[in-house]
Amino acid sequence: MVTKQFDGSPDEADLRRADSLAREIFSDVANKWALLIIEALGEGTLRFGEVRNGIEGISHKMLTQNLRMLERNGLVDRTVHPTVPPRVEYTLTEPGRALRETVGRMCDWTHQYLGHIESSRSRFDA
Repeated sequence: MVTKQFDGSPDEADLRRADSLAREIFSDVANKWALLIIEALGEGTLRFGEVRNGIEGISHKMLTQNLRMLERNGLVDRTVHPTVPPRVEYTLTEPGRALRETVGRMCDWTHQYLGHIESSRSRFDA
């Protein structure tokens, strides 16, 4: 996987630029599965199956891909315990916990405006 390198340039943090590192990171974490995983892990350390059971509709493949991406971006720590079978646990890192605060606010926003959005959809679809 080729990734951009941060060179300290302000352009790298500009989400409006297609070639910015910030946009690449934003694209990684701003998907429904990543946000739901971050929300699920906000409650503490979980095993793979616990994360999967806590997110209805996520496939094994999508959970694996998103956990790897979150680990690569330093938002999730993966701990493998040397047991038979191996026990693997996931927990949010400090940056992951900080992002969870934002995800939590997005969840709050959704709950607050759910009725308004549903009314707007009904009017639009009519």
